[in-house]
Order: sequence, then structure tokens, then C-alpha cells
Amino acid sequence: MAKEIKLPHLGDNIEGGDVVGLHVAVGDTVQEGQTILELETDKAVVEVPSPTTGKIVELKVAQGEKVAVGATIALIEEGAAQTEAPAPPAKEETPQPATPPAQAEQAPEPPAAEEPSQPQAPQAKPQATAPAPAATKPAPPAAEPTADAGVPLPASPSTRALARELGVNLAQVKGSGPGGRITPDDVRNHIRVLSEQAMLQAQAAEKQDAYGEVQHQNISSLRRKIGEAMSQSWSTIPMVTQFDEADITELEALRKRHSSTIKEQGGGLTITVFVVKAVVAALKEFPQFNASLESSGQSLLLKKYYNIGVAVDTEAGLIVPVLHHADRKSIKELALLLPALAKKTRERKTSLDELQGATFTISNLGGIGGTAFTPIVNPPEVAIMGVSRSQMKPIWNGSEFTARLIMPFGITYDHRVIDGADAARFARRIAELLENPDSLFLNA
Repeated sequence: MAKEIKLPHLGDNIEGGDVVGLHVAVGDTVQEGQTILELETDKAVVEVPSPTTGKIVELKVAQGEKVAVGATIALIEEGAAQTEAPAPPAKEETPQPATPPAQAEQAPEPPAAEEPSQPQAPQAKPQATAPAPAATKPAPPAAEPTADAGVPLPASPSTRALARELGVNLAQVKGSGPGGRITPDDVRNHIRVLSEQAMLQAQAAEKQDAYGEVQHQNISSLRRKIGEAMSQSWSTIPMVTQFDEADITELEALRKRHSSTIKEQGGGLTITVFVVKAVVAALKEFPQFNASLESSGQSLLLKKYYNIGVAVDTEAGLIVPVLHHADRKSIKELALLLPALAKKTRERKTSLDELQGATFTISNLGGIGGTAFTPIVNPPEVAIMGVSRSQMKPIWNGSEFTARLIMPFGITYDHRVIDGADAARFARRIAELLENPDSLFLNA
């Protein structure tokens, strides 16, 4: 007896996703642990393995379909292998190409229910001249049996019954059997072609509105989840953004001096690496920024670990992988780890663990441009940092203007938990750490 394969639990707060890849087909024999399908959740693309060894007898999902956790995705016969060779009942269709059509059609006749309706076949000729019998129930099929020349269409009783069931006019179906004989597959293919034509017509209609050409685009599971999360955050958290600037002239010089060494080892010494270290050091001094507000709203959960989420721009949308225990990693370790993690994220190969558990998030749009933006807090976190593009600016040093590299950034915070004065101090502390690179190494 076939066993149901259900979509397993995929992680906290993950209710399901979109099927983006099917790795098996009906009739395939799979091993325990073999990937059946790939599912795009709001966090990542995950592979769903088979829980047992056996033969896939039915797939309950299709490409692009939405599937919920706990839903049946396939039926499998456990332990079924090549012993199940007798299973091809589909071969019963093959007898139809036999030379004596009369005998070939007798085999599929067993359905007793079809036999009573068969006597209506002789009414085909009278129907052509006198539509009187149309009052009787068998009248509709009577229009099918004759071709243009009044010759009965070559189709077995079972094929005619299928055509009646699907509402297909056999005169419009092209037969693929010997002598143009119409088979059940021809009827099904006819339906499929009509469906495809109807779909194309519908799509063509959807490409125009009252003003011109338009295009409909499906929203991915990831994009929908981002939208839901941001809407929830925006409507429930009173957010404020504190803006500041950091003079990173010395930091950029230091970065350039050591960049080639890190690059030779396969890493990337970016400004984001230093920002991560500065944020961790500041979080230790301002623990309320590394916290979560309890659902009751009565207490604050201060976290003694420092997991920093770093937003990565991907083709599918914004994804935030997490640098777990960033406080325990040196600048060099972060410089080697962060580019590799970002690459995995863009290729949608991150594990669920690598996408969960952040206590604070950094979003750096400096590589794209912009002077400032207000990132949205990602619950259960209470703050997020947004970094914009650094620019050379003339800064007065007390005696003259000098060219300095200035990095603008903003800290968006949950005002239920954090006061404006604390946010200003927190932002200023991050700026001070970035402006004095030596302090970052002392804090490493």
C-alpha cells in the first residue's frame, strides 16, 4: 500500500513555500534521503528528502505550486523496486494498434456502464437527417459517431465513453491509431491542446489594459514573506532613525594596506567587516540594542551572544544570513567568512541555521549609492543599522579644510525599548570606533 510523503517541519516560523524544482517523476525508484523536490521558503531554498526507499506512484505537487508544512507531496510504495514490473497497466492502451481493430477494441470494453450507452451508435445516421431523437438522453453522443462522409468514426466504446465524459466531439479529434483510429490518449491530448490554447488567449488578453501593454508577474514566496514581515513590523513597532557620520579616512587606508593579503587567502576585507566589529563592541556597551521585547511587553530579553545579520542583495530579493557569535571572530576570520556566506546566499545554498538567530542587523547599500535611508527593524530584534555610500568631503580641522572620507549611516530602533538619547550615544560610539581603527583591534 502506498505511503504518504508529507512536507516536514522546515524551521521556526516557516509554514511552507513554493516548489521551485521537482527531482523525481512518477515511476522513479528513490532511496531514503534522496532529494524529491526543492522548496523556496521565505528564508532559503531547501531540499526535501525522501523519508524512505521505494517507488514514487503519485506526485501531489507541481512546479510553482505553494505547499504547506504537513501537506502530502507524494505517494510512495516502500521497498518497491523492479519487482513491480507488472505495474504497467498502461500497456493496455498499446493493444489498440493491433491490425484487427475489432478485436483490439474488445479488450478495453469491460466497463459495464459504457455498454448500455453503446446501442445509441446506430442512431448516428437517423440523427443526421431527423433531429427528432434529440429528446432522448443518448442524443448528445449521437452527433459524434459520424465523419464528414457519414462513415462511423473509428473509435472503441471506451474511447467514446471517455469523450462523452469529457465533453469532446470526436469529429474534431485527430486519430493516431492504425487507419486514423482515435485512442483515449488522442482524446486527452485534444483536451490538453484546447486548454493550452485557452491559456494563451487568456494570457494575451492580460497583456493589455485600457492604456497599453502590461505584464503580470507572480510574486515569489520570499518576496511575499518579506512584504508580510515588513508590514507587520511597520504597523506594530514605533520606529525612529538616528543619523550620524563616521570619518573613515584612516580605516580605509588600513583596509587598503591589508586587502591584498586577505584576497590571496580567498576573502574580502570590506568596510562591512569593520562595521560588524564596531557594532559588536558598541552592543556590549549598550545591551538594550542587543535584545528582544517579550510578547507581553512587560520585560526585555537581553542577549549575551552577538549574532549579526548582514543583508545580502540577491536576484530573489533581500536575504539576511547571520554571522553567529561574531564577537568570537577576529577581523581576519570575518573577512574570510563574510564573502563566502554572501556567495552562498546569492546562490540560495544557505542552510536554515545560517539564516536564523540574528540579534542585530546591518544593511550596507554603500556599494550601490545613496546618502541615507531608514531601514526597518526586523523583529524580534529592536534595532538595525543602515550604511550608505562614503564620500570625500572638506572637513574643517581647526585651522584648515582637509579632504576626509565620510561614511553616513543610520540606526533605526524600537522606541518602546530605546530612548532617542541612547540611540544618539550608540550611533556616536560606533562612529568613534570606526574613526579609530586601533580600538577595533583592541576590542577584537
